[in-house]
Amino acid sequence: MVKMTFTLDDDTVAKLKRAAARHKKPQSWVVREAVADYAAKSDMLSPEEKARMLEVLERFRQMPITGTQADVDREIAEIRRSRRASSLKRNPR
Repeated sequence: MVKMTFTLDDDTVAKLKRAAARHKKPQSWVVREAVADYAAKSDMLSPEEKARMLEVLERFRQMPITGTQADVDREIAEIRRSRRASSLKRNPR
């Protein structure tokens, strides 16, 4: 572990102390948990990114279907063959 020094405002310090007391854990534990939670949330899409992704999906949904049922059946069969072959290589019976 690395020891670090931070400067926090009074309100943040009070929240930190309350959280540590409520969980009966050291303040450093609360800070580690908070940083982990923040890191997990920061990996999520921003509202702008979500909107852009949804727009792309909507455009894709509105595209006309050009393949036939036979094309779909062939593709599904190929995927199944590929998965079966891969599975047999990993789990010889």
